[in-house]
Amino acid sequence: MGQVSMTVRMDSQLKQQFNELCNEIGMSVNTAINIFANTAVRTRSIPFRVGVYTSDAEDDALKAFREYRAKMIASDSPELTLDEINEEIRLARKDLANKKKTTL
Repeated sequence: MGQVSMTVRMDSQLKQQFNELCNEIGMSVNTAINIFANTAVRTRSIPFRVGVYTSDAEDDALKAFREYRAKMIASDSPELTLDEINEEIRLARKDLANKKKTTL
């Protein structure tokens, strides 16, 4: 599957806020848009349940993601592919589901 470029037009203030949010989460704008597009296609819906902190388990997952991302940046490894990102998401969801089962 080849990669192509895409231009997105948005208000400059929105772009700055989006850049800041992506940095806070620990990913690039490009990665965030790719995750959004992939999820929308896969679920055939617009995935708008997004947040930074909603529960302890999700806080733990976000912390682990940020630590992993920092290690990747420090290691001079290339950015994750979409397949690698999806695998990380799958594993985080599995871990979250397991934590929910143990708290019930």
